[in-house]
Amino acid sequence: MSLPPSAPSAAAAGPDRLPSPHPGGSVSSEAAERRLREAEERLREAIEELQRHHHASRDDSFGDGKPCCDHADESCIAHAIGNLCQSFLLSYGVRVGIGILLRAFKLARRQSYSSILDLKQLVSEKDLIVREEACRVGLLFGGFTGSYHALRCFLRKFRKKETQFNAILAGSVAGLSILALDDPSRRRTLALYLLARLAQCAYNSAKSKNKFHLWGSHWRHGDSLLFSLACAQVMYAFVMRPESLPKSYQDFIQKTGPVAEPVYKAVRECCRGGPMDLVSLSAYLSNKKEFSSMNLMADPSIVPCSVIHPDTESCLVHNGTAASETFRKTFPLYFSLTFVPFVVLRLQKFLESPAWTSWRAVLGAVRSTSFLSAFVGLFQAVVCLHRKVASKDHKLVYWISGAIAALSVLIEKKARRAELALYVLPRAVDSLWYISVNRHFLPHIKNAEHNITGMAGCSFLFVHGGYHVLPGK
Repeated sequence: MSLPPSAPSAAAAGPDRLPSPHPGGSVSSEAAERRLREAEERLREAIEELQRHHHASRDDSFGDGKPCCDHADESCIAHAIGNLCQSFLLSYGVRVGIGILLRAFKLARRQSYSSILDLKQLVSEKDLIVREEACRVGLLFGGFTGSYHALRCFLRKFRKKETQFNAILAGSVAGLSILALDDPSRRRTLALYLLARLAQCAYNSAKSKNKFHLWGSHWRHGDSLLFSLACAQVMYAFVMRPESLPKSYQDFIQKTGPVAEPVYKAVRECCRGGPMDLVSLSAYLSNKKEFSSMNLMADPSIVPCSVIHPDTESCLVHNGTAASETFRKTFPLYFSLTFVPFVVLRLQKFLESPAWTSWRAVLGAVRSTSFLSAFVGLFQAVVCLHRKVASKDHKLVYWISGAIAALSVLIEKKARRAELALYVLPRAVDSLWYISVNRHFLPHIKNAEHNITGMAGCSFLFVHGGYHVLPGK
């Protein structure tokens, strides 16, 4: 393939067309930049044309009525079963590995170091209750990949041609493997995450072809902005509408943060203008040795800092302690999430340099844990600052606090920010959808996660069609 013609050289243009060397030659530099953009556009069009010819040649290769699959060394059934088993084992191994490593950290915290070497305590049925969940996760991903490849081969032979419709139909049907998860909230979360991935694929495809792009999409911190907006909605929902978040997600935020549940309940009741539950709040505060007795009003205008952090009068000390405690509690989780997938999915690289792999996992875990610690500290700092300058609470304070705290994502690597944004975005959308349905702004759709997962399975269309999963350069 010949490349598109580039801009004519200065020698071919002739002496009378050479750009002027004096400072007023900015016009010629703009022209050169314009010609460079035109050449880049022609190169992109040539590559797309080559891809279209490639797919057309694949479609024409089935002229004998016997489509050829891309796994000539094995049958379609063996290919599908092989993909099913491989995905099942990898998914199962990752989930069990994370559970075992977290169990080891738990034993180490108890200073029971010898028990880490005792398999009965490390992987016992009583303490390591992740096996059923690991099997379900394995069946989810194994069932998806196996059924997708089986259906793709069947449609290729039945229709005697390979088209993008085959990928759409196979991915949609394979999406029903989400039924392997027994928890409806987890199915809904996964379905929304896959839908976010599908939207990312479609958007990046349209953007790469200059068909559509959002304003500011070329801004290098667009992923951080998306993460900030998503976190704002999630933290608002956690404080004001906790029922709109999955129970497991509520528990994670509650355990990670330094504020007790009765205090959040009091803040929620205060913002809504209703009377506070003084019984549960007083019972919680009575166990705090640093909390001096005070007259709690049933309908205050704002919950003071002395109630939010009764262990210390200093907001600065409270925020610093919150950040350090978050680091201590979440480092084992982040290390497990970093180390185990790398070992299971890239075993060969790990065996070649285990020390370097472990060191990279430690650095990645420290960075991610620092991000989450900064998030908690910033959120609490904004809440305390509001109480220093205002005498009345408002529910939007917690939306703004979440948005500001999310700026801590800048600590993470650039490549991780988009991943985190796409991880939090489905929960934010789900929460916003729940609130809108609860207020009768939107209709209620029963078993929506099944339909969403089937539609999200069509994302294989973009992957196999040569589209972009990651933003274009």
